[in-house]
Amino acid sequence: MTVKVKPQKQTLKFQAEINQLLHLVTHSLYNNKEVFLRELISNASDALDKLRFSALSKNDLYENDPDLKIHIKIDKDNNTLTIIDNGIGMTRAEVIENLGMIAKSGTQRFLDQLAQGKSDVNLSDINFIGQFGVGFYSAFMVADKVTVKSRAAGSSEDEGVRWESSGTGEYVIQNMKKPQRGTEIVLHLKKEYFEFLEEARLKHIITKYSDHIPWPIMMGKRLEVTNQEGSKEDGDIQAVAEEVVNQATALWRLPKNTITEEQYKEFYKHLSHDFSEPLVWSHNVAEGKQEYISLFYIPSRAPYDLWHQDAQHGLKLYINHVFILEGANQFLPQYLRFVRGIIDSSDLPLNVSREYLQTSPLVSSIKKVSTKKIIALLEKMAEGEKDKYRTFWSEFGLTLKEGIIEDYENREQLAKLLRFSTTRSDQPETSLKNYLDQKLETQEEIYYIIGKNLETIKNTPHLEAFKEKGIEVLFLTDRIDEWLISHLSEFEGKKLKSITNSDTKLDWVQDAENNNKEDENKIDDTFSDFLSRLKDTLKGKVKDIQPSHRLTTFPVCFVSDSSARFPFNPLKNEDNSFSGARSILEVNPKHPLIHKIKGERDDGRFEQWANILYDQAILSEGKNLSNPTEYVQRINTLLLELMN
Repeated sequence: MTVKVKPQKQTLKFQAEINQLLHLVTHSLYNNKEVFLRELISNASDALDKLRFSALSKNDLYENDPDLKIHIKIDKDNNTLTIIDNGIGMTRAEVIENLGMIAKSGTQRFLDQLAQGKSDVNLSDINFIGQFGVGFYSAFMVADKVTVKSRAAGSSEDEGVRWESSGTGEYVIQNMKKPQRGTEIVLHLKKEYFEFLEEARLKHIITKYSDHIPWPIMMGKRLEVTNQEGSKEDGDIQAVAEEVVNQATALWRLPKNTITEEQYKEFYKHLSHDFSEPLVWSHNVAEGKQEYISLFYIPSRAPYDLWHQDAQHGLKLYINHVFILEGANQFLPQYLRFVRGIIDSSDLPLNVSREYLQTSPLVSSIKKVSTKKIIALLEKMAEGEKDKYRTFWSEFGLTLKEGIIEDYENREQLAKLLRFSTTRSDQPETSLKNYLDQKLETQEEIYYIIGKNLETIKNTPHLEAFKEKGIEVLFLTDRIDEWLISHLSEFEGKKLKSITNSDTKLDWVQDAENNNKEDENKIDDTFSDFLSRLKDTLKGKVKDIQPSHRLTTFPVCFVSDSSARFPFNPLKNEDNSFSGARSILEVNPKHPLIHKIKGERDDGRFEQWANILYDQAILSEGKNLSNPTEYVQRINTLLLELMN
């Protein structure tokens, strides 16, 4: 049997995505170069968290060194800055996977969008690389070469790995002897960034960005040497000891009144790897039967993978300050997956598993309370910080709509948080409460229309009568909206009604032009005969034809059959084709074109006009005709007849 031996030294190429990402890092991103240190310290902190969790079930991973720390070392002789942790470390395979490729789904697509200018990310003022879990590459902003030495906890000294790259397309990896577990990152600084070799500069950065890291961050402390008489000896200052330069206390465990706004913001950036500031946050301490701490953040922009099914969302779970789980999604419903934060429980067992979290009554209780806390946070923002809530809605409104469908218990509160564009404003700023406050006095229903996009809806003939009578209509253009409406049938006692339904009537409106509704709505025998003739001509193309009282300037439009179990929405089908076989054609009795066609005695010409009306109804919905050539031929034939 032949044993395959791993090569001692290899030169490998970066994955294509890494090359692209490195180019972005070094040329476009991170205007504030000092944030590289925050990223590397955050990674070191994660490594310590993972070791402590793994050691709960395998204590020998500590290797007789349970004192977990991060060390920052300066070497001015060689112009290097080194970040060292004694955390979980990496094997050779893990080094290749973590430093040579991007495993997160959607990353390549996002990078392609950036390269093609299709993303709305502004590279001049937004830093997002940390969201991909690859903040390590920020080191190449300030270093022309990076060396990584790592050994996985529990492995032998001979299984250390050395990785090195100049960030130009390839890296060298080889085995090495490494007595201490963990990871050491050596940055060979570019000349223009020698400022990061100054002790005071580094301490300022650590205090600014990483003071909340719950692990000690150690730096060399320079001590002045004195003679026996107590006077200083010139030029004899040396680093003889290390000191802790951060607070090294979990921020969420500090009293709330001692935490500054800036500290909350910096902790969010560490937690989420998002360089934008959060919109709002909520810090809560539960005591009594259940004891736990929660700290929730609402981001100011959606993460790139918000809609990826395999993306990891959820909170960080700690138990008695011990990190347990990343992406614990059992503590919040799926529609709140945009929330970032932590749960630190005193009651859950340290050996908790995802399976246990799924069935635990304690977790269910925490989830229920946490959901209400976040909804209350959103309500407060919607009421008192409207500009922030506009930002929130533009980023996360779709996910909140999922809550109407998923969360029956909180549906009423969530409905108050919904925002809509309407006939009065293209901006999605109208709440259902606003709608009711400004409705007509005798109005008993909330009117809406569902369509593919705002432009299609705004130009549909269905709106004519509503605009004329001053009745506001909600615009629903998101793909989820039909599903949403099927679960939100009323609000504060008022039913939601589609204006495209065949039974939607406006005969309740009293105005100067509508005093004789009965006379206006009465259909004479000649018009009934015309409708019958039209039905025979368009047989098989529509489900039914009926007179319309919603149209003013348009001769015809399609409406959905409100009596059907699954009403057909002519405006909503995903492609732009249209088949009216399941819909009802409404005809405007007052339109002059209808009066002319009604008097047509020639059956052939009547058929031409009937089909033109049918095609016009399709076009007025913004849909494509199945046979546009035939439509043009009909129009040309009739135009020639009129000209002759």
